Amino acid sequence: MLQGKRIGLGITASHCTYEEVIPMIDSLKDAGGTVVPVITHSVLTAATRFGTGEEWIERIEKATGEKVISTIVGAEPFGPSTPVDCMIIAPITGNSLSKFANAATDSPVLMAAKATLRNGSPVLLGISTNDALGLNGPNLMKLLNMKNVFFIPFGQDDPFKKPNSLISDFTRMVPAAEAAIRKEQLQPLLIIHEEN
Repeated sequence: MLQGKRIGLGITASHCTYEEVIPMIDSLKDAGGTVVPVITHSVLTAATRFGTGEEWIERIEKATGEKVISTIVGAEPFGPSTPVDCMIIAPITGNSLSKFANAATDSPVLMAAKATLRNGSPVLLGISTNDALGLNGPNLMKLLNMKNVFFIPFGQDDPFKKPNSLISDFTRMVPAAEAAIRKEQLQPLLIIHEEN
């Protein structure tokens, strides 16, 4: 259980997965966690067919009961002064995955993750990227072998039309977070998604 745990939830710009991720906030809270939301600049500013940044921020803040952290300065205290027990980044795009793997801390979400690792606490990644088995493959492998970095189980979401694409099963966020706090990877890591 996540009773009494402070959970950071970083959201990057995989807009098509927000409808799957946002309901998991309730699951994290039902398990006893306090959820602190952090977003990238693109989440804040993008307007897509899935909604505007303002609409998503309103939904995220309503679900968490917390104000969204949207600046690097706002995320930096996750290190020394307001640490989290686990930092979840879900969804994490291929772009943010690449930056995280190569220590490029240029967004509030990545700053929160860096600060969490600095404390020796776990970072849990829920990937959503079209190139995880392509150009981002080396970054994925690097993170799979990084201390205190764990993954929400993932698999190919459309192996024939998008063979390099991987996406996590976000419904497994709570058990994956519980395992990460124990410093364990939830298994099985590789899953088969149900066909749509």
